Order: sequence, then structure tokens, then C-alpha cells
Amino acid sequence: MHIFVTGATGLIGQHLCPFLEHHNTVTVLSRNATKANVLLGHKIKAVTDISAVDFNTVDVVINLAGEPIVNKRWSDKQKQIIRDSRINITQQISHAIAASANPPHTFISGSAIGYYGRQSNKRIDENFTDPHNEFSHQLCKDWEDAALKAESEKTRVCLLRTGIVLAKKGGALSKMLPAFKLCLGGPIGDGEQGMSWIHIDDMTQLILYIMKHPEISGPINAVAPNPVSNSEFSKRLGNALSRPAFMPMPAFVLKVLMGEMSDLLTTGQFVVPTKAQKHNYRFHYGNLKSALDSLV
Repeated sequence: MHIFVTGATGLIGQHLCPFLEHHNTVTVLSRNATKANVLLGHKIKAVTDISAVDFNTVDVVINLAGEPIVNKRWSDKQKQIIRDSRINITQQISHAIAASANPPHTFISGSAIGYYGRQSNKRIDENFTDPHNEFSHQLCKDWEDAALKAESEKTRVCLLRTGIVLAKKGGALSKMLPAFKLCLGGPIGDGEQGMSWIHIDDMTQLILYIMKHPEISGPINAVAPNPVSNSEFSKRLGNALSRPAFMPMPAFVLKVLMGEMSDLLTTGQFVVPTKAQKHNYRFHYGNLKSALDSLV
């Protein structure tokens, strides 16, 4: 099987590609082919332009590309960079698939639970149809719409609405650990906002599961079955590190420091993976304690 991956040098891509290599041909898109081969190994073919890929020879596309959403303050310019880094490449892939006589049978494209916007304490699954209209929702909606242009009788499109990915190195956890290790961790704002998370092992295994199950399509919540509040997350992380976690971060301080981007931390959603469970995917890390114990 020939698999084409974008965003392969990111957090999820680096964990996923070693699994894809077995008995498959893997091509990745990267701005720096040498760096991609150093990170992923020389069994993987790295290209720097999507035009170098013949989509008639590709069976599966996995699109994980995108500028990290929390790297810089959300100026108008940065918002456009975030949008362009996701939507432009997705549009190019959809166009290439649509133009192929023998297109890939599966297109798995990234999205995020930000699609739902802030949702208080409601439990949200893939059937939810009342998103809060804010930047994260519009970004994910346009991103998904770009991917859905590839959908046809020959190509199924799967939209990975990903939550907070927990991993030993990189991602959200690496940003939290320094403060918690110094006993400076704690809830953000009132701590009631939902945190819908997923262990990196489940993230990679869910993608592999979707690849093998052609009956799965459309939006898929890539989150563990048990979302928690921010205060519960802080408590569990403190326990895993044997550190107290009682130093709150006032919401107004984050607003001053981060501007609109602080909304990602002070608001949230309690998202559940109804579709994955309906299709019998079994989570290796279904509760936060076991996930954090394995990572920290």
C-alpha cells in the first residue's frame, strides 16, 4: 500500500510513521527533505512539493499539516498563517484526488475539537450541530470543507477532530510540566472548562484503525472516552508528579499575556468519541490517571 503523509515531522506524524512503514511505501511532504529523513528514517521518501506525487499510485492520504495553533499570539497575520497552513495544503490534496483517474480510496484529514467552539459543560459527540461561532470553529469548518471536496464514490473522507494530545515529548504536556514540577501548577480560571484529551498511543492507533475500516467516514472525535474539567486535569497531573497543584492562573492574566488565544485555555468542551466506540475501537488509555502515569 502507498501512503502519502503531510505533517509527518509533527508530534502525531513522528509517532505514526514508524507504524506505517511496515509492508507499506510511505511518501511524506516536508519543506526540508533531509530533516524529514533524519527524523523518520531513510525508508521513507520525502518530497518538497505535492506535484511530485502521483495520486493515481496512492492508496491512503493522511493530512496532518498545520502551523501550531498556540506558538504565537493571534494577530490578524498569525491567524492567516494558521489558516493558510491548513487549508491551502488540504485544497491542493483535494484537487489532486479529484483530478485522479484512480484516486486514493481513503483521505484522513486533520481537524480539531475546536470545531465545536466553547460549549460549557455539555457532552459533545459527532452528532452535535450547534457550534459556537468563533475563530477555532471557523478555522476547523473551512479546513473540513476543503477536505470534503475530495469525497466521491471512490474516495472516503475521514475528519479527525483531535483533542489535546498527551505525549512524553512535545505537545501540550511538555508546556505544562515545568510549572507543575516546580509546584506552580494549578487550574486555569475557575477550572470548570472541559479538557478533552487523548494519549499519543491511542491517537496513532485510532488512525491505523480508521485506515483498516472502510465503513468509517466523516467527522471522528479523536479523544478519550472520559474528558475532565481543567481543575481535575490539574489535580491528576499533580498526583502523577507527586506535586501539589493548587496555584490558580487567573483568566484575566492569561488574557493580558495571550490575547484572544487565551480562550483556548479558559474555555473548552467535554467531547466524547461516540463514532470510534460505535465502530468498536477500544481505547488503551480510557482514563486520565492511566494516561498520565504512563507518560510522567
